[in-house]
Amino acid sequence: MNTIYGMKSSGNCYKVQLLSEILARPYRWVEVNSAAGETRTPEYLAKNPNGKVPLLETEAGQYLPESNAILCYLASDTNLFPTDKWLQANVLQWLFFEQYSHEPYVAVARFIKKYLPETHERHTDLPRLLERGHQALSVMEKHLSMQDYFVESGFTIADIALYAYTHDAATGGFDLSRYPHLQTWLQRVRSQPGFIAQEN
Repeated sequence: MNTIYGMKSSGNCYKVQLLSEILARPYRWVEVNSAAGETRTPEYLAKNPNGKVPLLETEAGQYLPESNAILCYLASDTNLFPTDKWLQANVLQWLFFEQYSHEPYVAVARFIKKYLPETHERHTDLPRLLERGHQALSVMEKHLSMQDYFVESGFTIADIALYAYTHDAATGGFDLSRYPHLQTWLQRVRSQPGFIAQEN
């Protein structure tokens, strides 16, 4: 079976865990505490020179880092990553959006508010992070006002990727009551067979 090296409090790792549970495929989870330096050991760096989680180890002994790349690999033979070229491109569009327009603001604000003391200098970044994060959430809200999921074919790994940090955005100071369509979408994701909540 596949082995997933991850830290369950991380949204990027939660993506991979959530997909694995929804696919109902057996896997082995190895908890790796990056905050304690466990991704910087020689043993771990031999698996992933970038020293980050999540990391997928396939049954064949291959190593694949980067959460969204792992999602594509694991879902490649399922409806969660359509084979139609247009639909597949739409999935990738939202995966890129998540990494470049959403995660750097929503996830980082969550990290600062959740893990750093109020006296930490990074709290001064919060106004900018909240502004840019709300821009991303507004894009999502507008899109979800027109369809139930991010891709017209239905629930895909695009939804899993965007759910991972959006569901906990309030921890970072984002008021999700401003986004009714997004809130309804969060409930749709939670209703998926195999869904599991994130462990913190």
